[in-house]
Amino acid sequence: MSDAHQKGCPEWRVMLHGFVDGELDSVHAAQFKDHLATCTDCRAEMERVQAVREITDQDGVKWRPSEALRSHVLSMLSFEQATTSGLPLPRQVPGWRRALVFIRQWSFVPSLAALAAGAFLFVNAPSQTALLQEQILSSHIRSMMADHLTDVLTSDQHTVKPWFNGKLDFSPPVSDLSKDGFPLIGGRVDYLGGRAVAALVYRRHGHVINLFVWPAGSAAETTAVHDGYNMEQWSDGGLIFSAISDVAAGDLAEFEALFRKAARG
Repeated sequence: MSDAHQKGCPEWRVMLHGFVDGELDSVHAAQFKDHLATCTDCRAEMERVQAVREITDQDGVKWRPSEALRSHVLSMLSFEQATTSGLPLPRQVPGWRRALVFIRQWSFVPSLAALAAGAFLFVNAPSQTALLQEQILSSHIRSMMADHLTDVLTSDQHTVKPWFNGKLDFSPPVSDLSKDGFPLIGGRVDYLGGRAVAALVYRRHGHVINLFVWPAGSAAETTAVHDGYNMEQWSDGGLIFSAISDVAAGDLAEFEALFRKAARG
C-alpha cells in the first residue's frame, strides 16, 4: 500500500478493500464513493488495488518470491542440513527453530522449505484480532469525520433500544450512564467483520466513546491501545462488546465496569 495513502487516509483503509471486493452495504458504499470524489490518494490506491486484483485473477500467473523470503527459506534449509548429522543444537539457536527441527525429525511435514515459507507468511499476516481492531478504529474515526455519529440522537435509552428493532438480528442492551459521568448520546447501525452491528455512542468530558455490540459465543477480554485510542473488549450474554475512545485508559475501564453492571440489571 502506498505511503501516501497510509498517511493521508488510514481511517478509510478497511473500507477501500471492502469496496473493491463488493462487500460494503449501500450506505457505506455511498460514503466511500463520496470520499473518492474528493481524495486523489484513495482514488490512486483503489486503482492500484484493482490492477493487482486483475493480474492475480488471471490463469497461469506465477510470482517470483522476494529476496527476503528466498533468503529466509534458504537460511532455514541450511540450518536443517546442519542438524541432520545428529549434532546437538547450539544453545543460541532460537526456540522456534528448535521446534521446527523437532517437527522435521518426526516427519510431520514433507519439507522444511514449505514450512519455512508458511511460517514466514503466517508471522507476517495480521491476526484476526488486529484486523478487527483496525476496522473498529476506522469506524470510530469515520463516525466523527463523516457526520454520522448517530442514526438516532437521544439520551433516552428507552428510545434507542427499540430503534434497533428490525434493523439488526439481535437486541443490544442500552443503558444511560449520565449519573456516572457517561451520558448516552444515541446509536446507529455500523458494519464490522462482514456484518451489521450496533454502535452505542456515549460521551466523557467531551470525548466520544463508541461501543460496538454484536452476537457471538464468547471472546477474550482484551485491553489495547491502537494508534493512540484506548480499546476494551469483553463478552456477556452471547454478545461481544468493544469500546473505543481517546479518553484516558482508566476512564474507559470505568465505563466498561459501569456498563456491564447496568446491562446485568
